[in-house]
Amino acid sequence: MIGPEGETILIDTGDWTDDGEDVIAYLEARGVTRIDHLVTSHPDADHIGGHAAVIEHFETNGDGVGAVYDPGIASSSATYESYLDAIESHDVTLYRAQAGDSIRMSEVDARILAPPEGYLANEDRNENSLVVHLQFGASSFLLTGDGETASEEYLVETYGDSLDSTVLAVGHHGSQSSTSDAFLDAVSPQAAVVSSAYDSQYGHPHEAVLSRLATRSIPTYWTATHGTVQFTSNGSAVTVATQQDAPTTASKLRTGEPITPGSGGSVTDRYVIHADSSGTAPITEPDETPTDPTTTTSTETSERAGLELVDINADADGDDGENLNGEYVTFEKTGTASLNLSGWELADTAGHSYTIPEGNVLEAGDRITIYTGSGTDTETELYWGQSTPVWNNNGDTVILRDDTGTIVIEETY
Repeated sequence: MIGPEGETILIDTGDWTDDGEDVIAYLEARGVTRIDHLVTSHPDADHIGGHAAVIEHFETNGDGVGAVYDPGIASSSATYESYLDAIESHDVTLYRAQAGDSIRMSEVDARILAPPEGYLANEDRNENSLVVHLQFGASSFLLTGDGETASEEYLVETYGDSLDSTVLAVGHHGSQSSTSDAFLDAVSPQAAVVSSAYDSQYGHPHEAVLSRLATRSIPTYWTATHGTVQFTSNGSAVTVATQQDAPTTASKLRTGEPITPGSGGSVTDRYVIHADSSGTAPITEPDETPTDPTTTTSTETSERAGLELVDINADADGDDGENLNGEYVTFEKTGTASLNLSGWELADTAGHSYTIPEGNVLEAGDRITIYTGSGTDTETELYWGQSTPVWNNNGDTVILRDDTGTIVIEETY
């Protein structure tokens, strides 16, 4: 994570078989010369595999490593010993971190939510992963390491709905013992990301987890098919960029083409998540009340714009996935003045968004329909170009923003 002032947090460094090479190459390609905060979620070798190499590289060839944060549960692996040796060799500050601690950064609230003092589940390494919450403006990110049932139960019991986050890094690579219904309900993410191999010997991500994500229509990114997944926040909107385009419907992740780990390559912007109107609230202490989110009320704005949402067809005939253009929304221009929709954005609460192309001007009484699938745009029909359905059959919210980002229409069905 690179903060607004250039400060960096690196959480875990991948598998021991890579020895940090891919991580170092990625950071160098982005001009990172210093790791201000190196976070060890837990001491398993598939999470700290590059720690020793990263410390050695930045202490020798860069501007150093500011501090390391560790949950304090040891491992007997050679990888763990090498990691501790690198810390000692370069005299890097090592903190034992736990719930209630924070990582000082400019403009970013970075806090440790777990494990608690005394640990969980008989000091099980996975269950005592450092859980990190990052808040920048209205956008927030929750990273849970390999936390499973005990960790999630502690988080829900301790923080409740103030776990609400824009983006969730799915726990334990999508293990079936993570990402429970109760946890997802508390976090209510607008996007999720899973990090695991395409042919994981453990079956990650597990179908039960994908089903829970799909049921909630949470766009899900998988490093095995999307490659590098990058989230960029300006404090209110989060842009999602991926190395490869692939399905984000959780139940269809495995239909995407696998990508070679460490293959590099640039990323392309895919979606924009508008955290400022999503209900995202900052993490609070258990005895505090989360700040109520504020959203723009659309009724008066819609009347001034002279535009109405007149039709929502969320349930296409037959299979929604096969009949994408059976999904559509229709807007009508009211009043007497013309309205230029160029650059306006149509979105849902899950982070799908579509920007209306230049040259779309409505006169009084004109209607324009936006179909989910692909086709040839006309004066009255536009095509989103999605490969999967957008509008949920059992309810969703249609959001239309003008070219300044102001919500003009926000209608829940």
